[in-house]
Amino acid sequence: MNYNHLFELIKRKKSFLCIGLDSDIEKIPSSLLKFDDPVFEFNKSIIDATVDLAVAYKPNLAFYESRGVAGWLSLQKTIDYLNGFGDDVFTIADAKRGDIGNTSNQYAKAFFEILDFDALTVAPYMGKDSVSPFLNFEDKWVVLLALTSNEGASDFQYFKNSNSKKLFQEVLTKSQEWSSKENMMYVVGATKAEALTEIRKIVPDHFLLVPGVGAQGGSLEEVANYGMNDKCGLLVNSSRGIIFASEKEDFAEIAREKSLELQKQMEKLLSENNLV
Repeated sequence: MNYNHLFELIKRKKSFLCIGLDSDIEKIPSSLLKFDDPVFEFNKSIIDATVDLAVAYKPNLAFYESRGVAGWLSLQKTIDYLNGFGDDVFTIADAKRGDIGNTSNQYAKAFFEILDFDALTVAPYMGKDSVSPFLNFEDKWVVLLALTSNEGASDFQYFKNSNSKKLFQEVLTKSQEWSSKENMMYVVGATKAEALTEIRKIVPDHFLLVPGVGAQGGSLEEVANYGMNDKCGLLVNSSRGIIFASEKEDFAEIAREKSLELQKQMEKLLSENNLV
C-alpha cells in the first residue's frame, strides 16, 4: 500500500486507528483455549469486530515468538486473515528488527515476502546499511523508531551531540537521506505529544505511528493537535485498551465499543482539519 492509498483509506474509514494485536495467551478468555489455535481465534474475533473502524493492525512479535512454533503459526494465520481484506487494512509487524545488511535483508524477506506485511518496525541504531535492505521492497514500509513512549526513552533518545541536536532529532534528520515519506514513517510515542511540534519541523510530511494512547495515558487530542498534517500523517495505536478492555466472553463486543469511541473522536478531529 503506497502513501496515497493509505491516506485514502483513512478518509474512507474516517479513522486513523491502529489496533495492536499484543495477544497474550495468558490474558485471552479461557473459553478460547478449547480451540486448536486460541490466539488466532482471539485475533480473528477482534478483527471481525473492528475492521470497519481500524485502518491498521499491528501484531507485536514478542507475543508470538515467545510461544515458539505455535506462536509463529498463530501469526501466519493472523496475517493471512488480515491480507484477505486486501487494501482495506494496513498491516504492521512490530518486530523492531535491524542488523548488518545481509541479516536485515533476510529479515526483510521474512516479513515482506513470506508473511507479506505492509510495514515493519526497524531500529536505526546501526545506521543506513542496517535499514536500507528493508527499503528495497515496492509498496512496503519501514517504521523507524524515533521517540518511544517508554520510561527509559530518556536514557539515550534525548542525548545531545556537539551541535545540541538530540539523538531522536538526528535519527529523523539523517534517515531522510535514505528514503522519503513514500515508504518510511516514524514511531513517536503519544506520551511525548509536546515533542511532536519539533518533530513536525523536521519531518512535516511523513506518517507517524503513535503508540501510547489509552493504557499508557497518551492524549489523542494532543497528538492530533501537535502531529496532524494535511494528509493526516498519523496512525494512532491502541493495544491493551482495546483488545483486553474485557477479559470476559464479551471481549470482542467491548473491543468494538472502545474502537468506536476512538474512531468517533478521530472522525471529529479529521473533520476539524478539513480532511473528511
